[in-house]
Amino acid sequence: MGITASSINTDQVAAAERVGFWTECIARLFSGLRSDLYGDTDFDGRMSTLHAGDVVLTRLEANRHRVLRSAALARSGETGYLKIVAPYVGCAGVEQQGREAWVTPGQWSLYDTTASYAVANPVRVEHLIVMLPKQSLVERGISLDPLLARRLGGSGGVARMALETMRSAYRELPGMSEVAARGVGDAITQFVHLSMLELAGIGTAATQREALRERIKQHVSAHLGDPALAVDAIALALNCSRRQLYNAFAEEPDGVAGYILRCRLEACRKSFDDRANDRRSITDIAFSFGFSSMAHFSRVFRAHLGVAPSDYRHGVVAGALPG
Repeated sequence: MGITASSINTDQVAAAERVGFWTECIARLFSGLRSDLYGDTDFDGRMSTLHAGDVVLTRLEANRHRVLRSAALARSGETGYLKIVAPYVGCAGVEQQGREAWVTPGQWSLYDTTASYAVANPVRVEHLIVMLPKQSLVERGISLDPLLARRLGGSGGVARMALETMRSAYRELPGMSEVAARGVGDAITQFVHLSMLELAGIGTAATQREALRERIKQHVSAHLGDPALAVDAIALALNCSRRQLYNAFAEEPDGVAGYILRCRLEACRKSFDDRANDRRSITDIAFSFGFSSMAHFSRVFRAHLGVAPSDYRHGVVAGALPG
């Protein structure tokens, strides 16, 4: 079962009630956030929200409007988030820390919900809004304040890769399991962190390699069931060379191929652990994660876990797993 979206649409109410409906929804969903419609009395908007672990992604389409969080509201918020606005259509002006950054399609900006801010949308917009728990980035030791209300992504690099990851995550989440979705949330957090390092001037060649490694891991996770998943296929999909792939995985003990195999074996093991799969055959599970030879699968599974797949599965059912 995939991740389910929660949605709000002003079409649910009569035209005369839409302004009030929208402002109340914004206040309820975002801890009292104030919404101002530039004095307009005619309005339509919709939001659809998905969760990737602790990361929240919302696709927003609406007439012109702006949102404001006062210092008092910021202090009263229960959970601190770093929030990203990334336009598909239109523009957004982010104001915080005495700075203002205007972003257009292909760019994004970051702001902190624990401090006062304003976001202006002076024309009809379609945005991707991403919320990451602030603590997940604070604990990495980076100074946030100088990086808020700044423009990212327009010149490419890691910030563009972060944007592509956020957009593709929103598209693909409905078909993902909760476990996969949490991994995607972790990947988004990592890319945002790398983007902030780059913006702070800390970005290096090592940072670029790390970013590519995260993209490779995300691609592998999404395509484990494809028997053709290999170095050449990944290089083609990610538009990079085999050399770049190998360099990105230089610090991984088993390289790219070893990482793919390890992920497939771990996915099979977790499926064996899940009693919901009791009626599925070992062959069906192995083939669903990209193996095409049972002899090969049995050999590498035993090498990985020290026990044959059938014996491992019997141990799960009997409650007597090895170790």
